[in-house]
Amino acid sequence: MTFKIITLGCKVNTYESEYMLEELLNSGYFYNEEKPDIIIINTCSVTNMADSKSLKIVRRVKRENPSSILIVCGCSVQNDNSKYKDLNIDILIGNREKSKIVSLIKNYLTTKEKYQYITKERELDFENMKVSKFTTHTRAFIKIQDGCNNFCSYCIIPYTRGSIRSKNYERTIEEAIELVKNGHKEIVLTGIHTGSYNDSGKDLSDLLKDLAKIPDLERIRISSIEITELDEKFLNTLKDTPKICNHLHIPLQSGSENVLKRMNRKYNKDYFYNKITEIRKIRPDISITTDCIVGHPYETEEDFLEYLDFCKKIKFSKIHVFPYSVRAGTASAAMPQINSNIKKDRAKKLLNLSNELEQEYNKRFIGESLEIITEEQVGEYIIGHTSNYLKVYIKGDYKLNSAYLVKIDKELNNNLYGTIISCSNNKIII
Repeated sequence: MTFKIITLGCKVNTYESEYMLEELLNSGYFYNEEKPDIIIINTCSVTNMADSKSLKIVRRVKRENPSSILIVCGCSVQNDNSKYKDLNIDILIGNREKSKIVSLIKNYLTTKEKYQYITKERELDFENMKVSKFTTHTRAFIKIQDGCNNFCSYCIIPYTRGSIRSKNYERTIEEAIELVKNGHKEIVLTGIHTGSYNDSGKDLSDLLKDLAKIPDLERIRISSIEITELDEKFLNTLKDTPKICNHLHIPLQSGSENVLKRMNRKYNKDYFYNKITEIRKIRPDISITTDCIVGHPYETEEDFLEYLDFCKKIKFSKIHVFPYSVRAGTASAAMPQINSNIKKDRAKKLLNLSNELEQEYNKRFIGESLEIITEEQVGEYIIGHTSNYLKVYIKGDYKLNSAYLVKIDKELNNNLYGTIISCSNNKIII
């Protein structure tokens, strides 16, 4: 039988979809985009738009593939499965039992009975998954953590992903070793709240140090980490472990003191600024990217101007901007809402600032020599990313998933263009 998987949302969903793909391939199923017998849709619920998109795709896929077995899973289902129950879905699960995908399909093929499982428990064990090779990305992801206990006032994710829990330490190391043996040079550690990782007293810093010992693993990237988790131990690990990528994604969410309090974030502006200053003393050229929400309830024009000034002061290398989205069941949903046009206008202004800051950061590296790992070919260009997550275009015919030393020649539209300097057996010569 043939199948395909449609993935929406974050790197955690990407990892879980890759796991399902590998399990099905290993069980004798064949991947086919055109006429699949089975379609799996892994949904997202981080915003209202994500929920709407998930539901729209499910309806379209059902309409266009009436004879295919339809499986829908993920955060949107977990958040509100009632939206999906009248769509004649064959297997409907939330964020549990993705690891049982093969047995769920086999049981359905045998019984022809529709199946639904959505648990509302928060206290859950870590659902073990293992991926040996990523087919969809040059860099490999490892999901090391799930769940969140922060309950920021705007966020639905603690309700869709449950409480904090972590992957077994030894299994994480073993998975990384296998991924590297299968050709991956860069591993991205991901989770819902990645910095909270802790298994039997071993935290993220311990894990980073041990992963760095793996031969032929060139880079370790952290998908996202909260500012409150950058303690002295982590900063020392960042200083002493060059394999950790020169890039941290640290969500700010707001640069207004008043709004941060209403969001139930666990820091103030001074704390955030001082911690970023500490990081840059260790790694002066580090790329620090962030997530920002605009138009949270009660956000005044004065709050927003304070917000813009703070982002300028931090000098992020890129800002991912999200207009506030009402999530039913969260504290912010009960607060007075801001006009959508105001939110759009503020989002546009913050995006304009992001473009300016990104261009300013990128131009710092013109004339510099940086290592890239090649990822894809588009037309006459090979594209790769540096350790600090700069996207670099190289003209010519070079091997993919290979490391090269590149001189950065120019910047254009927030992308960099460069020339290969050297490589030897796909290893950098410095």
